[in-house]
Amino acid sequence: MNSLEKEIIDCKKCKRLVLFREKIAEKKRRQYINQNYWGKGVPGFGSFDAEVLILGLAPAAHGANRTGRIFTGDKSAAFLFKCLYNAGISNKPNSIEKGDGLKIFNCYITCALKCVPPLDKPTKKELSNCLSYFAKEITLLKNLKVILTLGRVAFETCTNYLQLDKKIYKFSHGANFLIKKNLYLFASYHPSPRNVNTKRINEDKMNEVFKKIKGVLKPHQNN
Repeated sequence: MNSLEKEIIDCKKCKRLVLFREKIAEKKRRQYINQNYWGKGVPGFGSFDAEVLILGLAPAAHGANRTGRIFTGDKSAAFLFKCLYNAGISNKPNSIEKGDGLKIFNCYITCALKCVPPLDKPTKKELSNCLSYFAKEITLLKNLKVILTLGRVAFETCTNYLQLDKKIYKFSHGANFLIKKNLYLFASYHPSPRNVNTKRINEDKMNEVFKKIKGVLKPHQNN
């Protein structure tokens, strides 16, 4: 465990989030009643040597807040990792639990908010409190070439941190921008059950995003 991971796990900046994550860990969902829930802040997953950063919204109540690994053990994770596997970014098409042998390649996955928020709706103050962790992650990603944001909140967290003009950098699925030399910003709908069930996002659409990302990376990898 590195110092940043420890800092995120131990964080208690937001009283509302601390109470909520611990309440969920105590009550549990019936199907996971015999499991020990994580119930703490959830650090990122992957290597800081990666060229690709995937930024989500927050840990899922019975996903990462249960398992302790981001995008693990819930429906959003199942969708995302099937697409990551198709793109050759992971060694498995599913993310079930810590210790499942899952590996990701040239990629680091994290969230704008490190704790699960009630109703999946963080406050501006909570997002602001977490921005320092995102800043540290960005700083540690020395080889970063692509940031893929999943959902509008993740996109706006990124544009706010990078101080990008919101009139120019607008969220829409599949949008991509060269924000500075050798750094691209991509946007996608979040692979939430709601977005998947309403067909706002599907595997073909997400696979196309990863195809574009690999196209951006290829010239750098050939140098």
